[in-house]
Amino acid sequence: MTATRVEKDSMGEMTVPAEALYGATTQRAVENFPISGRPVPAEIIHAFGLLKKACAETNLSLKKLDEPRAKAIIKAAEAIAQGKHDREFPIDIFQTGSGTSTNMNVNEVIANLTCLAAKKSIGSRDHKNAVHPNDHVNMGQSSNDTFPTAMQVAAAVAIDKDLIPALTRLAKELNKKARQWDKIVKVGRTHLMDATPIRLGQQFSGYAAAAEYGVMRAKRAMQRLAENLPIGGTAVGTGINTHPKFGRMVCEALSKATGVKFAEAPNHFEAQATRDCVVEASGELKTIAVALSKIANDIRWLGSGPRCGLFELSLPATQPGSSIMPGKVNPVMCESMMQVACQVIGNDAAITLGGLGGIGSLFELNVAMPMMADNMQTSIRLLANASNAFVDKLVVGLEVNEKIATGFVERSLMLCTKLAPVIGYDAAAKAAKAAFNEGVTIREYCRRHNLVDEKTLDKLLDAKSMTEPDKT
Repeated sequence: MTATRVEKDSMGEMTVPAEALYGATTQRAVENFPISGRPVPAEIIHAFGLLKKACAETNLSLKKLDEPRAKAIIKAAEAIAQGKHDREFPIDIFQTGSGTSTNMNVNEVIANLTCLAAKKSIGSRDHKNAVHPNDHVNMGQSSNDTFPTAMQVAAAVAIDKDLIPALTRLAKELNKKARQWDKIVKVGRTHLMDATPIRLGQQFSGYAAAAEYGVMRAKRAMQRLAENLPIGGTAVGTGINTHPKFGRMVCEALSKATGVKFAEAPNHFEAQATRDCVVEASGELKTIAVALSKIANDIRWLGSGPRCGLFELSLPATQPGSSIMPGKVNPVMCESMMQVACQVIGNDAAITLGGLGGIGSLFELNVAMPMMADNMQTSIRLLANASNAFVDKLVVGLEVNEKIATGFVERSLMLCTKLAPVIGYDAAAKAAKAAFNEGVTIREYCRRHNLVDEKTLDKLLDAKSMTEPDKT
């Protein structure tokens, strides 16, 4: 039988596992919300550790908190930020919409860590320099400004440390392919149908640019989250029970700790009553996902085959593709990326709904924050991990089947586009249809019917020249 202890909070006594570092309020939430079996993401908890440390440092500087308690809180909060006590945060994502349960979970764990550091039993509050979860750890704060601050800090740091580097890597490798393959002329396609020629390098430069725009979008998302921290607003944005310099000083401490430039919200009533900055940042992530899905889908089409598809590209073989068809290899990294895009788009829909007035944003507080925070962290993590895997397992080893890619060009009926300025659009269209019906190339058809002289024909049907604007 599991050993227990009895803890008290403002609602009375609760039985808590004896070794747990959390207390009565956390245990109530554990029992109240047996919903998904998924706790609040560790990144949010680590951000809370950074935040509680910054708050204690600020309260010490403002002479609101005595030095022994402040230092004890700072040490405990650092341990949480470093992920040393992740198992002590068991509350489900689908909890109170303000994240009050998680804020109190953090407060209780910090308070009890200070007990252990002072060689006192867990839950002790009657010794000299005892730290109270509300009076000391939560000093100058409310769940209503700490949870939204923690979710923004966690997301901004993850974008800065994980997503931006991953997208930068992807852009770099795609640019490398673009340069490497810039002389290879192939058939362009619009509407999935043959179009005028394009260089493979040009095609990949488009993919590289999309990844570069992804970096820009990620930076915009990070900035939007970082510039609008609610800390200092306390309950409803008025700053009741906190020092007027508190929010600014906490943001300065967070900036120093993370390397991300955080700033106090210019308007606390907007920052706490809405989660518009999170919705906006999620929209940027969704756009990144859409761009990555386009790259992945094009590459899987270009690698289709090997004998009955396009097969202009050879994708690295990463694993067997079928349990029944021997030798089959599938574009699994592309499929992985496509699924990530679907999930990120779904996460964005949930985040958007959570931010809506009448659903999440009600008067002075948003009450869908844990769900929104979880989806935000998931999207960042998926995009970063998928981008790195896409580089390592696909882009680096991608090869071009040059004979196949260039071999389609001469057969393309859309070479007739260069004839149009010389013989007219209608005559060129007639030539294309007739060449298709006769099973010949545009070049062969023009020769048979003497549409233009040989020298002019060679000049007009030079495929490489068709990949650039006319020089005359």
